[in-house]
Amino acid sequence: MVHFAPLAERDVAVETLLRSLCHRLILVADYVYNHPTRSKTPGDDMDDLSSQHVDWLERQNDRAPNTIVSRTRVLRSVGNPGTATREEIEAWWESRAHLATGTRAVDLSHLRDFYRWCQMYDHRADDPSIRIRPPRVTNAVHRKISNEAVRSLLAKLPRDLARATMLGAFAGLRVSESAALDWADVDTGEDLLIVRESKGGKSRIVPVSPELIRLLGTDGTEGSVVTANPEPYTAEQLQRRLNRAMRAAGVDFTSHDLRHRWGIAAYRASNDLLAVAEMMGHSSINTTRIYASADSEAKRRIASAVML
Repeated sequence: MVHFAPLAERDVAVETLLRSLCHRLILVADYVYNHPTRSKTPGDDMDDLSSQHVDWLERQNDRAPNTIVSRTRVLRSVGNPGTATREEIEAWWESRAHLATGTRAVDLSHLRDFYRWCQMYDHRADDPSIRIRPPRVTNAVHRKISNEAVRSLLAKLPRDLARATMLGAFAGLRVSESAALDWADVDTGEDLLIVRESKGGKSRIVPVSPELIRLLGTDGTEGSVVTANPEPYTAEQLQRRLNRAMRAAGVDFTSHDLRHRWGIAAYRASNDLLAVAEMMGHSSINTTRIYASADSEAKRRIASAVML
């Protein structure tokens, strides 16, 4: 048999519960008032030290926006880098073994920059990534993508992704640079693209064919060059969409290979490593030498000369 408390006792219990709930609500409201939250930013779901680091990077104003986005992505993937132990960081590293070697090397570099900042500003005395050996990144040998392959791909893509493809294949732009390119930075009179604050925070001017300007401008000349409206894609959005569309089109190369296609063609046309390096935005001409290795008439002559 169920026994109910007298009405008066139940009323007192309910009143006590309500008072307790009201008190808690007042405490929560007081905390929220005195601890206002920031507007949502890429680092809001990270631990406090990571968020402080991203804020610091933004205040320095000496890193490209894409660098900060990449740093944020890496810190998010760790989850708690500000308090992580060596074992936790090493487990994080092992969980990324399936990624490309270059991606892992860049991610480890981002994480170690974070721990150098922590040590510099006395947030942490140790570097829990110290036992991780950086992966050895080998030089890739890039094959030339045929003109027919590019034409076939362009015919299968929607207009926005076709414009991104043309910027990579015909202007040598990185995907992040294509995503950020605005028509305000396209000089249609001189046939120039102004690439602002790209990798390493550097800007550069890229001369292009007037035919490329014509192909890009058929949908309007305001806002984002790729989207043809005021709202651009982020670098991550564009790369994801473009690579997915390229796989669906059945091609065996990636969005970044389009830039390599430009580098090979540019060196073949000029034999000028310095000019190609400047147009591609390479900080060192040694990076550009891969295109000389990929396509060298001198090597072909040697290969013919040594035959009987």
